[in-house]
Amino acid sequence: MEYLAICLTSLLAAVITLFSGFGLGTVLMPVFALFFPLQAAIAATAVVHLANNVFKAFIVGRLANWKIVCLFGLPAAFASAIGAYLLGSLADAPPLYSYFIDTKEFTITLLGVTVGSIIVFSSLFEIVPQFARLTLPAGSIPLGGFVSGFFGGLSGNQGAFRTAVLIKAGLTKEQFIGTGVISTILVDTVCVAVYGWSLFSEKFSLTEGLEGIIAAASLTAFLGSYIGSLLIEKITMTILRILVGIMLLLMGAAIALGLI
Repeated sequence: MEYLAICLTSLLAAVITLFSGFGLGTVLMPVFALFFPLQAAIAATAVVHLANNVFKAFIVGRLANWKIVCLFGLPAAFASAIGAYLLGSLADAPPLYSYFIDTKEFTITLLGVTVGSIIVFSSLFEIVPQFARLTLPAGSIPLGGFVSGFFGGLSGNQGAFRTAVLIKAGLTKEQFIGTGVISTILVDTVCVAVYGWSLFSEKFSLTEGLEGIIAAASLTAFLGSYIGSLLIEKITMTILRILVGIMLLLMGAAIALGLI
């Protein structure tokens, strides 16, 4: 059952992620968490995410704006190490509130409320026309990268922040996609290294048999990214902005409410 749920999620999310710049890690991590401990789920998601972005780099990496990669990606990679290190310390923090929908329990945390609220606020910059026309000055891009990387390392959800910043960086559709992929590789590489060190130092451990599911999810993500690459020419920047705005709003609300 876990193979089917995780691989199907990986396939569908990878198609959308190529355009939106986020979605695979945000959607896949909660599905992993249904079957495995949270720390293991975050680490497993990071491995799938990294493998998928290396694959995507062969498809769209040449489209990246390397100036923006340096301004955004390097601070993001540095901050992701801090967030990934703190993961082990904050994983057992007490919840703010718990509630039930039918028989399933959902938990609201301070981190989730903070991250979710920021993502919801970010969605307004894509949905509201007056905000959608704004662009970011180059000086604010490194700060955006730092925030994105920190939350990526801490919670496994960095794509929404990355998208909110990069889509305002004056990039073309193709540059936006390529720059996001290269920047994500920098962050994921650092996260996987820190998670690996945490495993080695026995801060947390992977569940037996998780390696096979990681490999299967990576392969289905490759397929999803390839399918998405065939649709690049059919997606306009306006459609991309609307898609990103809606996904930001939905993901932010779900994170704040403890649904993912």
